[in-house]
Amino acid sequence: MDLGISGKRALVCASSKGLGRGCAEALAAEGVHLVMNARSAEALEEAAAAIRAAQGVEVVTVAADVTTAAGRAQVLEAAGDVDILVTNAGGPPPGMWTDWDRDDFIAALDANMLTPIALMKALVPGMIERGWGRVVNITSVSVKSPVAVLGLSNSARAGLTGYVAGTSRQVAGKGVIINNLLPGIHDTDRATALDGGVSRAEGISVAEARKKREATIPAGRYGTAAEFGAACAFLCSQHAGFIVGQNVLLDGGATNATF
Repeated sequence: MDLGISGKRALVCASSKGLGRGCAEALAAEGVHLVMNARSAEALEEAAAAIRAAQGVEVVTVAADVTTAAGRAQVLEAAGDVDILVTNAGGPPPGMWTDWDRDDFIAALDANMLTPIALMKALVPGMIERGWGRVVNITSVSVKSPVAVLGLSNSARAGLTGYVAGTSRQVAGKGVIINNLLPGIHDTDRATALDGGVSRAEGISVAEARKKREATIPAGRYGTAAEFGAACAFLCSQHAGFIVGQNVLLDGGATNATF
């Protein structure tokens, strides 16, 4: 299927590895030129070079922390008039409800709610002027099914979800489509870190921790960055214009719900 976005330009945040890189690679495979962002310059340049070599698209890199005002300014200057925005940021650390104070919640909100909102406010007006745009926010399965030890993430990402629910419906008639992708466990560094936590807490190996988690997923495995990226690319395509303000689960069936 031709997604109809060849020649478009996308900003993909936190895209040096993991799900962000999966999205960048999938968009590049459709002929989309990229502005890639991550905090680590070395990993970012490696990813960008690989995508340029594989797909022949233009790739601009911005090594900056997009969750800070200064970092966002750098990223937005490089982004210019992008047609597609994919927001993404690493989740806050796990813990128990007794562990977190106000500063912890403010940090989570800055990274996982207020940063995506700021990027949308900066870039969506231009998309409206040009009559076309796509925004995909990478949130979490915890929005649909809260994960107790990820209370900071549950809270911040749920706030972003509420914002998108209203905003997406205000801009859809102007050609700008906003949706959220909700990943469950995928084979990324984040999953490895979570498995490491289970390993230490339960006195089992990391491999055993992974096998235990895989048993809770009907698909029987972790997701891949490539299949996540393919879903992202479709939501950014010309074919997604009637999908508005939705929260799309990619969790291998792990969330047991009818709707």
